[in-house]
Amino acid sequence: MTGRGLAPYDVAPPFRLRPLLSPSLVGSFPATRHSVVAGIASPDIDTRRVAFDALVSAYWRPVYKYVRIKWRRDREDAADLTQEFFARAFEKGSLGRFEPTRARFRTFLRVCLDGFVANEIKARGRLKRGGDVSFVPVDFAAAEHDLSMHPAAPDAGGASVADRDDDLFRQEWVRGLFSDAVAALRASCEAAGKTTQFAVFQRYDLDDSSGARPTYAQLAAELAIPVTQVTNYLAFARRELRRLVLERLRSLCASDEEFRLEARELLGTDSPPSPPA
Repeated sequence: MTGRGLAPYDVAPPFRLRPLLSPSLVGSFPATRHSVVAGIASPDIDTRRVAFDALVSAYWRPVYKYVRIKWRRDREDAADLTQEFFARAFEKGSLGRFEPTRARFRTFLRVCLDGFVANEIKARGRLKRGGDVSFVPVDFAAAEHDLSMHPAAPDAGGASVADRDDDLFRQEWVRGLFSDAVAALRASCEAAGKTTQFAVFQRYDLDDSSGARPTYAQLAAELAIPVTQVTNYLAFARRELRRLVLERLRSLCASDEEFRLEARELLGTDSPPSPPA
């Protein structure tokens, strides 16, 4: 797919993670922690700002790509709309009015986004994007690279427009969730002097080339480690990535029920969250 193609992607993460998705590797959930969703509704401005920064980090990619694909806006307009959407949501506190009993948070956010973009397009003359509010750095060029790298998914047959939109947004949300977790794993491995562990994981589970993935023996020879260490390093990295994914997922859900549902769909487990520490 080229950068000109603006069709939805396939649902799979942008790297090989089948071992991670195996239910036998999921184990127990992380302890319940303060939710980003709860934080953005806090009466304390500093708490709201920290929570909103975390929200933007998790959602700017799916928001930008969704605007590009569903609303067919060009790069500049999609970037402007993305920044303005979050700026206005922060200023007006609109996302803090989420009601967990009515929908999942990501569905609520997507519906708010659709309403915002529709109104902006209808209004034609728009304020300068982003106003005076700035959030965490976003890399729209990297998002465009993602758009060019992943093939289009087949059209969803008789699915309703709302279902297709929700599937598209979820696909990009999952992609961003895993990408952030992989980046955090890389950083933690570098900080802990475990770059070889990450290199094994990178080569075996993340690299997505047209050729077959390397064998354990090939990896051991390439990295000058015993074959048995390949097994150990992969187990470590997959376990850590699972933990990081679930940690991020938990912070983006408004309730334990939503967390269980999202994790079940994402990782194939019915295990409940662990009790709070």
